Amino acid sequence: MALNAAGRDIPKEVDGRRLKPFAGAFATPPEKGRRMHAPEKPMVPPGQKKLLSSLDEVFNRIGLADGATLSFHHHLRDGDFVVNMVMERIEKMGLKEIRMAHTALFPTHEPLVKLIEKGVITHTEGSVNGPIGQAISMGKMKGVATLRSHGGRVRAIQDGDIEIDAAFIAAPTADDYGNCNGLYGPSAFGPMSYPRIDAKHAKYSVVLTDNLVPYPSVPISIPQHQIDYVVPVERLGDPERIMTGTMRITSSPTRLKIARYAAQIVKETGYLRNGFSFQAGAGGISLAATKFLGEMMKKEDIHASFANGGTTKPLIDILNAGLIDVLVDGQTFDLVGIDSLRNNPKHVEIGADFYANIHNKGCNVNTLDVAFLGATEIDTDFNVNVNTHSDGVLLHGIGGHQDVASGTKMAMMLVPSRRGRVPIIVDRVQTITTPGEVVDVVVTEKGIAINPRRDDLLEALHGSSLPIMTIEELKDRIQRETGRPKEPEFEDRIVGLIEYRDGTILDVIRQVKV
Repeated sequence: MALNAAGRDIPKEVDGRRLKPFAGAFATPPEKGRRMHAPEKPMVPPGQKKLLSSLDEVFNRIGLADGATLSFHHHLRDGDFVVNMVMERIEKMGLKEIRMAHTALFPTHEPLVKLIEKGVITHTEGSVNGPIGQAISMGKMKGVATLRSHGGRVRAIQDGDIEIDAAFIAAPTADDYGNCNGLYGPSAFGPMSYPRIDAKHAKYSVVLTDNLVPYPSVPISIPQHQIDYVVPVERLGDPERIMTGTMRITSSPTRLKIARYAAQIVKETGYLRNGFSFQAGAGGISLAATKFLGEMMKKEDIHASFANGGTTKPLIDILNAGLIDVLVDGQTFDLVGIDSLRNNPKHVEIGADFYANIHNKGCNVNTLDVAFLGATEIDTDFNVNVNTHSDGVLLHGIGGHQDVASGTKMAMMLVPSRRGRVPIIVDRVQTITTPGEVVDVVVTEKGIAINPRRDDLLEALHGSSLPIMTIEELKDRIQRETGRPKEPEFEDRIVGLIEYRDGTILDVIRQVKV
C-alpha cells in the first residue's frame, strides 16, 4: 500500500492492474508515448453499404469474443433503451467476461444485475447509479468497477487505458452513411458530447437510430468517416425520462436559503461582473441558485461571456434574457434545453474532450469563474464524496465533478446540512471523489465554510452578513443536532476504484459487510 496525496492508502495492484497513487490535482503530467492513435478501420470503397438490418447482422460482421470491451453513452439517462437492447443480445450469444465502458448507467439498466451475477459482465469502466452500483458494493461482480469523470474517461480512451472493441452510439437522427446528431427525431436528447471519443477510437463504431433520414444528415455531431455500421431500431429511448427527480428546482425553504447564499457569495466575492463565466449544476439547489444568479444579473445589468450546462430551463431563461453571450452544452437535461440547442445560434454543442480533458491543450472548465456543485458528504479537509452514501454503498457516478472543481476559479458545494439524521459534514468522507485542494466553498443552510487555502475569498467575505465559519465549526454545529454518523463495516475486498481525472487513484471502494 502507498499513501496518496489525499491521505488514502492505495494498493500497488488491483485485479491485475498496476495503480499509480494520486499525487495532487495537477502533479501528474501525461506519460510520453501513451497517447494512442485511432485504430485502423477497413476502407469503405464506393458503393459499399453501411446500413444493416439488425444488431444480429452487426455482431456477425464484427465478430465479438469473450472479454470484449463495449461502450455506450448516457445522454438519454434513465430513458435509455440501447444498453439493455444490446446486452440482451450479448447474453443470448453466450459471451462472457464483458467489460462495460459506458459513460453512466441508471436504474433503467437494472437488468444488467443478472448479467453481472452470471459473469456475462465482469468489469465496469464508467459511472454507475442505483442498482448496478449497489450490486457492485455487495460484491456481486467478479472484477472491479473503475469510476472516472467525464474528462477522465476521454483521457483514458486517448491514453489507451480503455480499448473499445465496439461502440454502440444512440443517435436520434442519422443517415445511412453514419452522419448523426441528437437534435431531431422522437428520441432527441440534444448534444452528442460523450460518444465522440468512442466513435474515433473504437475498433468498430455502430450507430443505432430510430430516425433514419436521407443523406446527408445535418448538422453533423459525429461524422461518417468514424462510423462502420448503421442500424435502424424501433426506439432508442424515452426523452421524458432524461430529467430525474433531483433535476427539478427545489421548493424547500431550507434549500432555497442555500441557493440564495450561493448567489450572494458570487456577488460579494467579486465574480459577478461583466464577462464572468459560470457552470450551473442540475440538482434542485443548483437550479435555484442559477435562477437567483440570473435575477441578480438582470437587476445589475451583468452579462456573462459564457455559461456551461448541463443545460436546464433556468439556464435557458438567462440565455433568452440576453444575459449570456454563449451557452456551451455537452449534456441537456430537459426538453426546453433540446429545443434551444436546435434553434438558438448562441447555444452550441461541445464534446467531452473540449469540455474537461486534463491532458489536452486546455479544456473549457479551465476558463470558468464560478461553478455550483453538489455532494453526498464533505469532510473537514474539504474532500468531497459524490459516489457513495454514508453507508458506503456505491450509488452515484462522478460526472464532471472533479473536472469542474479542478478547473474553475471558485468551486462551490451547495448541500443541505443533513439528509434525515445523517450529517453532510464529517471528519472523514467514506470515499474521496474530488480532493479538498480544489474545493473552495461549502454552502449549507446552517453556515458557510471557506477553504483556508483561499485567503482571497476569506478577505472578500470579511465583514459579510453571511454566516461564515470554519469547516470544523460547521461540522460541530450540524452534528449537535444529528449526532455522529455510524461508520459502516467493510470486507477487505476492493470492488471499485475512484480515478482522478489524470488516471491516478484517489480512493478505493470496498465491499460492504452485510
